Amino acid sequence: MAIYLTKESKVLVQGMTGSEGMKHTRRMLAAGTNVVGGVNPRKAGRTVDFDDRAVPVFGTVADGMRATGADVTVVFVPPAFAKAAVLEAADAGIGLAVVITEGIPVHDSVAFTTYAGRKGTRVVGPNCPGLITPGQSNAGIIPADITKPGRIGLVSKSGTLTYQLMYELRDIGFSTCVGIGGDPVVGTTHIDCLAAFQDDPDTELIVLIGEIGGDAEERAAAYVREHVTKPVVGYIAGFTAPEGKTMGHAGAIVSGSSGTAQAKKEALEAAGVSVGSTPTETANLVLTRLEARPGEQRQ
Repeated sequence: MAIYLTKESKVLVQGMTGSEGMKHTRRMLAAGTNVVGGVNPRKAGRTVDFDDRAVPVFGTVADGMRATGADVTVVFVPPAFAKAAVLEAADAGIGLAVVITEGIPVHDSVAFTTYAGRKGTRVVGPNCPGLITPGQSNAGIIPADITKPGRIGLVSKSGTLTYQLMYELRDIGFSTCVGIGGDPVVGTTHIDCLAAFQDDPDTELIVLIGEIGGDAEERAAAYVREHVTKPVVGYIAGFTAPEGKTMGHAGAIVSGSSGTAQAKKEALEAAGVSVGSTPTETANLVLTRLEARPGEQRQ
């Protein structure tokens, strides 16, 4: 089992013929992802060779879906065209749009996440590494060779910390890892992933990675308290961030007492979440929580 992405997922890549699209499509194919086509209206009808596989290029997402049955699209288009790309995918009725592009104006993100939601399209991102179900499928830029299939679900604002926790817990492995992105507006939230992992029978523990800025982690803590019965371990990046300075992501900024790492940590701990002070300590807390579950043995 997994959330959002499985071995049956059929993936289109919007912007596949660009440099980033080409590079990461090759990596996704190497990871076993069923990439069924690219989308570029100027190159429709061509094919692109990736090692031993030729991938067709379609003029629109709708054309690609009709020809292949695709249900996922990964967006690698420049920021100025990202809104149009997601709106097109939503109009075509695709189930999942993974928006890797960074630097998208916030008003564009508000527009396309709202529109996609009304159309029934889940957006992951923008400005995110995507998501991976190890051993099954990889939609985005997450390295596929640093962990294995397992029983931990991971949701994270930070791409780099996603990779580090995947690596540190590689001996146990992951059901699905979702990088939701660190922009002020994202299509899929911590809460969305917590709900999905709670319902996934093969996810036994959830890791939640947050960072300074906003109140997403406080809202996630309230959701954990009311709805999540599985153990949750957390990490908040930015304890030493100076007030008023954006740290890495557009949404990672502290204003006064709002959005501090300490406030988020306290909210999560009050909801029963074990929160590490470093990524390595967080990984050790995961091992401890798994050992504490009845019938569990450390691998």
